[in-house]
Amino acid sequence: MEKKKKFRMPHLLWIMTGIIFLFCIATYLIPAGTFATDAAGTILGTEFSYLGHQTPVNPWQALMKVKDGLVGASTIIFVVMVSGATINVVLETGAIDDFMNWAVYKLKDKGTNILIVLMMVLMAYLGGFGGTDALIAVVPIGTMFAKKLKLDPICALGVTTFAALVGFGTGPAQQATTQMLMGTIPYSAFFTRLLIMNFFLLVAVLMVLNYVKKITKDPETSLMYDAGWRPDQQERSADENSVIKKVNMSWRKIAVLAVFFTQYLIIVMYSLLGGDSSQLFNFMIAIMLCTMILVGIFGGMSPDKLGGSFAKGLGSMAFVGFVIGLAKVISLVLGDGNIIHTIVYVLTKPLMNLPRAVASVGLTIIVSIINPIIPSATSKAAILVPIMKPVAEALGLQLNLAVVAYQMGDSFTNLISPLLGWMVGSCVMANVPFEKWIKWVFPKVLLFILLACVIIFLLTVTGWSGVY
Repeated sequence: MEKKKKFRMPHLLWIMTGIIFLFCIATYLIPAGTFATDAAGTILGTEFSYLGHQTPVNPWQALMKVKDGLVGASTIIFVVMVSGATINVVLETGAIDDFMNWAVYKLKDKGTNILIVLMMVLMAYLGGFGGTDALIAVVPIGTMFAKKLKLDPICALGVTTFAALVGFGTGPAQQATTQMLMGTIPYSAFFTRLLIMNFFLLVAVLMVLNYVKKITKDPETSLMYDAGWRPDQQERSADENSVIKKVNMSWRKIAVLAVFFTQYLIIVMYSLLGGDSSQLFNFMIAIMLCTMILVGIFGGMSPDKLGGSFAKGLGSMAFVGFVIGLAKVISLVLGDGNIIHTIVYVLTKPLMNLPRAVASVGLTIIVSIINPIIPSATSKAAILVPIMKPVAEALGLQLNLAVVAYQMGDSFTNLISPLLGWMVGSCVMANVPFEKWIKWVFPKVLLFILLACVIIFLLTVTGWSGVY
């Protein structure tokens, strides 16, 4: 009997191409319409009219717009590529790996609660500022300490991937691409989002500590108890003992990390101190290139190795850049077909009579639902922003508020996404069945989303400016 093939998500290239062609079809079916705009070009959400005729875009015309899409999104594409290349240089110096090992080695003899708190803070900040799925390599560290502290494998994920994804999802350095696509200043609202990240980190720490307290008091309450976990097990293989080694943080590694984190502060301060906004993207690329060179020098890289590392990182981001270009094509199809305003009108009409604070919460909930299906943050922003931006404008929402609403929705359902390799791979490495993980984390994800909605509501009703 022939085995049924398991469903696999198509490659992102085909997802994006399919979306473009679907919107081409939509230009034949959805009535063309437009909002009125004021002298500054701002959409007037209460003044909409249908054109009375269709302005369709066929698939061939859409393909002919690919070059225009790439050119139109070129600034964002190049900033994203240079940023990714710089991060790759930092990773290849080994500074982040050594810092992790150094920190965990220093913490290994501390009390259980102190160890958990410090480990989670460390992981959240690494996720928030330099988060990539490379942090999956830290899971064995969490597993070793969980065994040493007689805690179950879920705790190993709690102090590593759980904390890292909370930081990654809420960190102030993770939404620069979304801000560029939305038309706001990259890294603006940095300090507000840093405060939000620390709030959710605190909540995450309390969640893990509460679970640790519960299973310490009664091991049978562990979700892993029926899977064979027992607190008195002391199984340790030789290579587990060698996961953490004593590492001395040299001045070179410290300098690499200092330069890497300082670049974000410099970019943020450029805007806050009145830098020329028309030169911001030029400034960002210049700072990133300087960061790359300094990181290479401090990291002891030869010129050839530094160049190779930068090229490798640049190449790894090329497809992401192409996806951003395809997303611009979607915008062109929607615009030339005159259906984007119709879609926005239909979506926002039920919300127009509601307070703006309620409407902004709705954006967070919508993105939260979509997030597990498209786990790539950059791709998701590229797909959703062409629709979210005019929705925000029609509702009269400050655009940076829409970015925060998007970020809150883009954050927490990563923890339950079966399509996110970072999360699923972490479960495999910690030997936690995915269904057990879902059972533990799902109520926490719901609480996170509820708290996120409260934050968005408060930012809206207080008239948050979106600057700091």
